[in-house]
Amino acid sequence: MNEIAEQLGTTSLRTLLAALGDAMARHRAVIQGIQWLVVLFYFSLLIYPAFLPLPTEYVHFYENLILFAQFIFWGIWWPFVMLSMMLLGRVWCGVFCPEGALTEWASRRGLGRAIPRWMRWSGWPFVAFAMTTIYGQLVSVYEYPKAALLVLGGSTVAAMIVGFIYGRGKRVWCRHLCPANGVFAILSRLAPIHLQVDREAWRAASHRISAVDCAPLINIRKMTGNSACHMCGRCSGHRDAVTLGLRSPNQELLTLPAHEVTRWEVATLVFGVLGIAIGAFQWSASPWFIALKQLLAAWLINQNAFVLLQDNAPWWLLTHYPEVNDVFSWLDGLCILAYIGATTLVLGGAILAMLWLAQWLLGAQGAMWRLAYGLTPLAGVSVFLGLSGLTVSMLTAEHLNMNWVPGARIVLLALGVSWSGWLVWRMIESLATPFWNRLMATLLVMVGTIPVVASWLFMYFLW
Repeated sequence: MNEIAEQLGTTSLRTLLAALGDAMARHRAVIQGIQWLVVLFYFSLLIYPAFLPLPTEYVHFYENLILFAQFIFWGIWWPFVMLSMMLLGRVWCGVFCPEGALTEWASRRGLGRAIPRWMRWSGWPFVAFAMTTIYGQLVSVYEYPKAALLVLGGSTVAAMIVGFIYGRGKRVWCRHLCPANGVFAILSRLAPIHLQVDREAWRAASHRISAVDCAPLINIRKMTGNSACHMCGRCSGHRDAVTLGLRSPNQELLTLPAHEVTRWEVATLVFGVLGIAIGAFQWSASPWFIALKQLLAAWLINQNAFVLLQDNAPWWLLTHYPEVNDVFSWLDGLCILAYIGATTLVLGGAILAMLWLAQWLLGAQGAMWRLAYGLTPLAGVSVFLGLSGLTVSMLTAEHLNMNWVPGARIVLLALGVSWSGWLVWRMIESLATPFWNRLMATLLVMVGTIPVVASWLFMYFLW
């Protein structure tokens, strides 16, 4: 009876999801209305606070628009958008994202030029993510509204310019240049909800059916996963072959086609999310960063070299807010770059080295790149732990009881490590190699994640 009840429940949920997808396809005007409401809210919190004086005394975040915008953008928006990628796929991109809506709007009214070859380079998601993340740390994008306006607003303006020049009603920016695209593509592969394509039904349908206006430029007939799909629902029901449905959260990673295993995406996962992002989250809390800066400052003073100790950089290059006693010297900026760079090399390098050793042990050429995708759950947990740090800090300042947070962080880390370990084992399991080689290869890959786990334990429990 329990099995029958479970089957009925699953069937009911699948039917509900399919109906929801079809409703999204029919009611595009509703989704567009939601998008423009988000655009209005986004611009209101992005632009106006940048022209207000910074608070110099303690106030509740709900009493000050600057702090409220900070909490919405960095305490709610980013951490839970990342979480939504793992739970719902890229629904944020297709239904809510203001940049996506604006670049598509501009593209429908623009020049309609062909996408140039240089823009199709697969390394742009990694480069854009790295540059935006590092620059954001130099100007303290999480703390100050002018920096947020520069980074987020600059990205939005660039999205509209690209949309105006290239494509015809498409999201060229989102597909090729968006700084978050690479991370979203990786994390959305874990989502248990996806738009699935029935190949048999597709072939059986009439060939006179009009093509779907797919904004992120996906070949829907050949679509196999969530990584590029924006989950906007436009294609739901198309040719009676596309359905919003359920799947195992492991399915896409365990059946990833060879052509979707790319080294640039692995670089985004290993050196971006598990390297650059962790360094960006942790440098301000690290005693090692302080020790490095003090050591270099003492050496510069002994050398009578004071140029790097000056704090005359403009706010758009390095943090410069003397009214709240927050000013970066040139040395601060160099130390931030050095710390993030070193963190990236140590954490990412350790993982890549262990992946290579696992590949060597298995005797499977190229296996290291596929195995790297098994670390996606740990990457998702890691980025959520980092982004939610500000959420916890701001709520703690409101004297809310956050005693449950340390335990929750341990549980999330354990979940990320164990889930990743299981995925890596399943990927290796399919290879025709001896059991002990497969077991040792799995252990080697997971040994490579020890520095990542240790970095979070240091940040939240030891520093």
